[in-house]
Amino acid sequence: MSIVIIPLTALLASILTFFSGFGLGTILLPVFSIYYDPPIAVALTAIVHFLNNAFKIGLVYKSINWNVVLKFGIPSLIAALGGAFLLKNLSSQTIVLGHYYLELTEIDYQITLFNLVIGLLIIFFSLFEIIPYFKNLSFHENKLTLGGLLSGFFGGLSGHQGALRSAFLVRLGLAKESFIATGTAIACVVDIARMSIYALSFNFMHVSNNAKVLIIAVLAAFAGALIGNKLLKKTTIGFLKWFVTSFMIVIALLMILGILG
Repeated sequence: MSIVIIPLTALLASILTFFSGFGLGTILLPVFSIYYDPPIAVALTAIVHFLNNAFKIGLVYKSINWNVVLKFGIPSLIAALGGAFLLKNLSSQTIVLGHYYLELTEIDYQITLFNLVIGLLIIFFSLFEIIPYFKNLSFHENKLTLGGLLSGFFGGLSGHQGALRSAFLVRLGLAKESFIATGTAIACVVDIARMSIYALSFNFMHVSNNAKVLIIAVLAAFAGALIGNKLLKKTTIGFLKWFVTSFMIVIALLMILGILG
């Protein structure tokens, strides 16, 4: 079932992220988490996210604002290394915060620190799409360094970088094409940083063992980027955003409770 659900999610999320500047990692991570342990899910999501962004750069590279990339991207790179290193430490040991027994399933579930952190991050960043205060959150240009540090750190820790990045970039008055292209370039910088840390700590036998699902998911994300590039206009997707957000929150809660992951 994963060979259908994961690529379909990658396709839809890739279309959405082309308009919003974020969304692929936020949507795809919970779906990967259904079928894989959280550390592996984060790594597989990172691969799809990076390759999709690299593909998108090929479509929109002419519109990249390199000045913004440097001001925002360098702090993001540094902070992403720290976030990815923290992820490595959190995932290298199982810190159990509590456990409970569910008679319905007759299983003793564990609440771990790693699942709690990742679950709370998924919930927090999913709320950026439905709470007006977060949805309209933006910052001035003199806060680009701070934005890069925050976005990069959370990007390295869980892959959730785009919502914060968009909040900081939206006030710069960039054209739609430049906003998308510049954000994509910064995302690639963060992806390279965090994947370099992941490569030192994760068992990438999981990648080769699930190569078919991963390749199809990457190709589906490419297709979504092509569709998004063709449409290149604001689409009313209010209901879909609410549905996806609700789904992510449910998955996050299941992770926190130890039922998933």
